[in-house]
Amino acid sequence: MGYHAAKHQTTRADMLRSLKRNLICLLAWLLLLPYSLLLFLLAYAPGVNRHGLYHLLARLWCKLYVRALRVELKLVRHNKHPIPKQYILVANHPSALEDFGIPALFDVYPLAKEGVRYWFFLGRVAESAGTIFVKRNDSLSRHLALESLLQGAREGKNLVIFPEGGCKGRRINKRFHTGAFDVSLQTGVPILPVFLQYLDEDSFEWQGQTVPGILWQIFTARDHRVRYHLFDAIEPEGFTDKQQFADYVHDKYLQWEKEIIG
Repeated sequence: MGYHAAKHQTTRADMLRSLKRNLICLLAWLLLLPYSLLLFLLAYAPGVNRHGLYHLLARLWCKLYVRALRVELKLVRHNKHPIPKQYILVANHPSALEDFGIPALFDVYPLAKEGVRYWFFLGRVAESAGTIFVKRNDSLSRHLALESLLQGAREGKNLVIFPEGGCKGRRINKRFHTGAFDVSLQTGVPILPVFLQYLDEDSFEWQGQTVPGILWQIFTARDHRVRYHLFDAIEPEGFTDKQQFADYVHDKYLQWEKEIIG
C-alpha cells in the first residue's frame, strides 16, 4: 500500500470515528435532557434512595453525561487480581470530569467539598445519591465526615476519596491527606488506586474555572480520550499508621505518574 493510500485510509478512519462520536453525543443529549428533569424531580421524593435506587439512577446519569461531553472514557487494567468485593477508591484529581467519570465506571459513594451541595441541579442530585460532604477547613465537619465514611464502609459501601484534598493541578500533589487511609485501617477495607490520565491536559485541567466553563472546555477539547488506570488493591495490613499508609500510596502515584505521563 502506497503512502497516499495509507494516509487516505487513516483520514477516512478518523472521519468515521469523529462521526460516530458525534452521533453518540447527540443521542446522549436527547436522552440526558428529559432524564435530568426526571432525576431532579425524584430528588425531592421522600425515601427515593431506599435500597440504593436513586444512587443507581444517578450513576446512569453520569454515564450519559460523560457521553454527552464527547469523552472517550476507557478503563485500563493493570491489576493482576480481581477488584475486591468492597473497596475505598482513591484517585488523583486534575479535572472536574472525574466527578462523573468515576461513578460512571465504579459503584461508589463519594466524599465531596461542602460547596458541591449548593451547585444547581448537581448538588441536589449528589446529596440524594448519598454523597458525603465536608468543609475542609472545619475540624468538626471533617470529624463528622470521617464518622460518615466509617459508617458507610461498615455498611458495605464502596467509597471514593481524592487524597490530594481537591483539584491540585495536572501533576500529583506534594502530599496525600490521610482520611481514606484512616478509614481503611479502622475498617479493614482495602484501598483501590486509580490513576487518572487526560490526553488533552490543557483542556481538562480544572484551574478555578466556573463549573459551566470547565465543562464547556471539556466538550470542545481537541482530544477527548481519557484513560483511568486501575491497579491492584492495597490491603491495610502491614501499615502501622495512617500517615505511613498515605505516604506509601503517594509514592506509588509518583511512580505511576512517571510511567504513564512521563
